[in-house]
Amino acid sequence: MRGKTSVLLLPVALLGGCSVLTPPAEDPVIVAQLAALDQRLEALERVVQNQSLVTMTQEVRALERRVDELRGTDEAIQYSAETTAERQRSLYADLDARIMALESGLRAASGNAQLGEGGLPVPGGSDRDNYQAALELLKEQKYADAGAAFENFLESFPDSDLAHNAQYWLAETHYASKEFETAVAAFQLVVERYPDSSKVPDALLKMGFCNYELKQFEDARVSLVRVQSEYPETTAARLAGQRLERMQSEGV
Repeated sequence: MRGKTSVLLLPVALLGGCSVLTPPAEDPVIVAQLAALDQRLEALERVVQNQSLVTMTQEVRALERRVDELRGTDEAIQYSAETTAERQRSLYADLDARIMALESGLRAASGNAQLGEGGLPVPGGSDRDNYQAALELLKEQKYADAGAAFENFLESFPDSDLAHNAQYWLAETHYASKEFETAVAAFQLVVERYPDSSKVPDALLKMGFCNYELKQFEDARVSLVRVQSEYPETTAARLAGQRLERMQSEGV
């Protein structure tokens, strides 16, 4: 009878032993936090790569190693669930603080960023990278920097599919800076070099606006009427009509 009891108790004992060897489950909150950290690190890597900040690149690599450590795939088997969770929380807090500091540094560096080698905002980057960076400068109303960035873009990537857009936004930097004579010539290049561009109606409209500001009313009227006749269903045509009505009311 004792032998049978021992046999019956053996599976129970084995099951109990298995529970000891089972690794602790990962804390879902920590897993979510890790995913967020990964996304932030990837974003930082892209910015650091674009800005060629060697020191910050090294810091990001160090943070990646800490994230791998935080995942603790092997350590999860060696520690209890409570110990592992506590270690993860501690490492997460440390990583979070360091990433916040790195993000602050990147924001400061971006705020003081200057055009790099060759006048490009992203030296060594693709045409799209440099176009987007130049456009960001324009959005930030840094017209001189944006204009230089677009000029160097056109020199570095003359055959880019984005060249017609770059030429238009280059003209816009001059228009926004009230450099109307320079802007007219720049908008004219959009019309002449890229006649099939979707930017042509807007370029003609802005030529009309520039000539209006320069009090060259006949030239302004020619451009505005052309927008209406060649691109009648566009927003540019509607705005051209409004400016023509204004000119008529002003008697110019």
